[in-house]
Amino acid sequence: MSTPAAEAATPRTTAPRHFSMVREFHLADFFTLGNAACGVASVLLAMLYLTTGNIAHFLWAAAMAPAAFIFDVLDGRIARHRQQHSALGRELDSLADVISFGVGPATLAFAAGMRGGWDALIFMYFVCCGVSRLARYNVTAESLSAGADKVAYFEGTPIPTSVLLTAVLAVAGWMGSIGDALWGGVWMLGPWQLHPLALLFALSDTLMISKTLHIPKL
Repeated sequence: MSTPAAEAATPRTTAPRHFSMVREFHLADFFTLGNAACGVASVLLAMLYLTTGNIAHFLWAAAMAPAAFIFDVLDGRIARHRQQHSALGRELDSLADVISFGVGPATLAFAAGMRGGWDALIFMYFVCCGVSRLARYNVTAESLSAGADKVAYFEGTPIPTSVLLTAVLAVAGWMGSIGDALWGGVWMLGPWQLHPLALLFALSDTLMISKTLHIPKL
């Protein structure tokens, strides 16, 4: 028969908390993870194209952007329909968007042949602007929503608009106009090369961080 002293001396075990974080996810959050998975797949397929030269890998890498966009749209609609909004979901969405609509398109452009020094600076600027854009959205979402279940408008273009950039690259890849045949050719500016097509990324990220451009949220 155990005594109170013996019971106190016996270490108590607690039930394992495996997957405890997953239990906190809502249905919409799993769609957000689908968005992130598409972004990672795009990066890996772009790198696979650089290794194999198989254009199918390049086109599949480009196709991951619209797939991620579909997940991105669905997670928001599901969250609003089920009235399951959370700070965790908002942060998950931003992190997934950085991969799918920031790192993914930049990696695809690099794989397409934009590998000059100026190109690299533009792509770094592109991703940094995307991260800044998403951070600003997260801290201003409450004030922009004015008590509604979603914001009334975006300040600057949303980062998922970069899916248009991947569409341009996909068409170029389909037509065989990547690598040395990349549209616009290449310029030598000082010590580094610049592919004019990379300027589309510079335009996109500049519009993303604009505070004067208001885009109604549908």
